[in-house]
Amino acid sequence: MLFIKNAEIYTMAGEIIQNGCLLVEDGKIKEIGTDLVAPLDAVTLDATGKKVFPGFIDAHCHIGMWEEGIGFEGADGNEMTDPVTPHLRAIDALNPRDEAFENAIKGGVTTAATGPGSANVIGGTFAVVKLYGDRIDDMVIDPAVAMKCAFGENPKRVYAEKKLMPTTRMGTAAKLRETLAKANEYKDKIEAAGDDMSKMPAYDMKLEAMLPVVKGEIPLKAHAHRADDIFTSIRIAKEFGVKLTLEHCTEGHLISGHLAKEGYPAIIGPSFGNKSKFELNNKTFDTPKAMVEAGCKIAIMTDSPVIPLEYLPMCAALAHKSGLDEMEALKCITINPAEILGVQNRVGSLEVGKDADIVIWDRHPFDLQAHVEYTIVNGEVVYKK
Repeated sequence: MLFIKNAEIYTMAGEIIQNGCLLVEDGKIKEIGTDLVAPLDAVTLDATGKKVFPGFIDAHCHIGMWEEGIGFEGADGNEMTDPVTPHLRAIDALNPRDEAFENAIKGGVTTAATGPGSANVIGGTFAVVKLYGDRIDDMVIDPAVAMKCAFGENPKRVYAEKKLMPTTRMGTAAKLRETLAKANEYKDKIEAAGDDMSKMPAYDMKLEAMLPVVKGEIPLKAHAHRADDIFTSIRIAKEFGVKLTLEHCTEGHLISGHLAKEGYPAIIGPSFGNKSKFELNNKTFDTPKAMVEAGCKIAIMTDSPVIPLEYLPMCAALAHKSGLDEMEALKCITINPAEILGVQNRVGSLEVGKDADIVIWDRHPFDLQAHVEYTIVNGEVVYKK
């Protein structure tokens, strides 16, 4: 058992609890409140003057896919040999021994959705993982939370160099439509065959991977920076009746009213850093505020390794500095990404029954001088300053 006392607790599920206590048992939060008594066999952490938060969550990054300081040997995020690769799985490329995982834990980030990059029209599945452990199989919350697809500059640039389709935005949209149509046809044939194996279509690994998308079980995770690419992703999602999350959404502030009406959640960023390509021309930390005020549900990402994952709270702080309400900014790296990823039953807030992923800070994490005192994952202290 672990008992935390005398803390200012940001549950992200209600009011801030002053002089609060939190009891952890068997990796889960057992009790939370103000007048709790520590069991005799509990390890007690006195958090007087400290702030307690749920472990932060990055809903879009590539941690473990591009390893730190290695180059080609550690670059496993883009299979740039075929523009349509839905059968690829992030969990087969993740190396939890990469130092980026340890750095994230030290920075108070305990969960991330990580997966393929944006070279391909369809890149493969993202996984949601805890960021502490030495075997990825033991760290997975959801091994296939979404299917990555990409619009805009990246796919056309990669395949123009190879003189293959797509070399235009039209080509990218056509490739995605073609794959979705084939996946629907494949699904219909399987359903029509029933138990008659002689009528089953020939096994197709790519289309098998697309079945959860066309069945509405997982969303397309659509890389789209520019407004026109965002609208194309929405157009195709509506055409095929599939779920969608808007990734990057760099020009979201320019079309926030439209996006609020459409109702798709957005994961915004990376907003920190230089404008490295044309489609980032309108990049700004004003985007989160504009989208929240329009009524959109958003999270904030690092796109790690673009921004190191431990600087996720800094990204939320800069959004707050640009006008986003403080609690809304905190939601963007806690409960909102958990809900967008569909893992809110386990992480994203401090509530009874949820995983005990808890971070004790010496001051508010939006203060750049703040330090993590303790990081707790599944009820285990995995980092102590």
